[in-house]
Amino acid sequence: MEHTVKTSVCIVGAGPGGLLLSQLLACSGVDTVVIDRKDRAYIEGRVRAGVLEQGTVDALEAAGVADRLHREGLPHDGFELAFDGDRLRIDLRALTGKPVMVYGQTEITRDLFESRFADGQQFFFDVEDVTLSDLRTDRPLVCFGHRGDRVTVECDYVAGCDGFHGVSRQAIPTDVLRTYERVYPFGWLGILVDQPPVSHELIYANHASGFALASMRSETRSRCYVQCDPGDQIDDWPDTRFWDEFEKRLGPDIASGLRRGASFEKSIAPLRSFVAEPMRWGSLFLAGDAAHIVPPTGAKGLNLAVADVRLLARALAEHYSNGNDHYIDTYSETVLRRVWKVERFSWQMSNLLHQFPAHSPFEKRMQRADFDYLCGSEAAQQSLAENYVGLPLE
Repeated sequence: MEHTVKTSVCIVGAGPGGLLLSQLLACSGVDTVVIDRKDRAYIEGRVRAGVLEQGTVDALEAAGVADRLHREGLPHDGFELAFDGDRLRIDLRALTGKPVMVYGQTEITRDLFESRFADGQQFFFDVEDVTLSDLRTDRPLVCFGHRGDRVTVECDYVAGCDGFHGVSRQAIPTDVLRTYERVYPFGWLGILVDQPPVSHELIYANHASGFALASMRSETRSRCYVQCDPGDQIDDWPDTRFWDEFEKRLGPDIASGLRRGASFEKSIAPLRSFVAEPMRWGSLFLAGDAAHIVPPTGAKGLNLAVADVRLLARALAEHYSNGNDHYIDTYSETVLRRVWKVERFSWQMSNLLHQFPAHSPFEKRMQRADFDYLCGSEAAQQSLAENYVGLPLE
């Protein structure tokens, strides 16, 4: 059976970016339909980012979904860098006047889902064979299979929030789309464990054996990472091997407070920097990972997606409430200016903190010189802190 659904904005992708866009547009009286290839349980269960910029917290507050965040989130006024045992604390609040918030992406997704379902948001989960067409017209179409039916969504605009492997970016003609990419020669092995974090703030460590990150999801749940070979498999990393490497890379001073435990989630993520331009083509807009990827070193992936969505929600709300298309017409240019600055910061942090297989002794000494310069320069620390807490929106 075939049937047609009409809406103002069809959002492709029900991750936190797509959900937040739907929520913000609902606050402005704009109706949406949200589709996704997966089901709600799968989307909620994805373990991702956990460090939120103040701008992301502001967006969740504006969307009316920040109550639990403020009850359960962990405000952090700083973080630590460690380099072969030497340590430097970056005092975010002193340097910028702003903190960051630790609150898992899974929790944000759950909060948004609960709000959208309570408001009667129309979702289509487990969709197949998604196609976007008529994107250069004022009535684009999003077609897909759903539970044996063929559904067509007629809308004014399409928001591609469907991630790096989604269909939205692929709908832009190859002679229009430009992409820029840097694939890193390592991955991150991450685990979740129900043990208190080794420190009350995040610790990013560079050691001769590789990078490590001591993070958390709560006061009783730790999220820990080590740099690994991109070809490694989960079975290559039993918990004992992980903890041995993690302790070594943090150094004996930090690791003395570590409590080991059995991991209940373990995954390996490749690292890349990626940008696609433009982020608008006709009535299609890209947001989040559909348009750009950052290595997780600077904690920017989710925050960058939220910044995109805030600007896109403003553009669409202005169109529907005031007939003002200025923000729609300038969306791609405006968003990309910020995207490239955030890409630079994430690339810079990755270069500082990882062991690169092809690095010469000179390049390794340059890493050390960068760390030593940070230690001795408040201006350098302020620049790093300014980027870490989040650059302003235009």
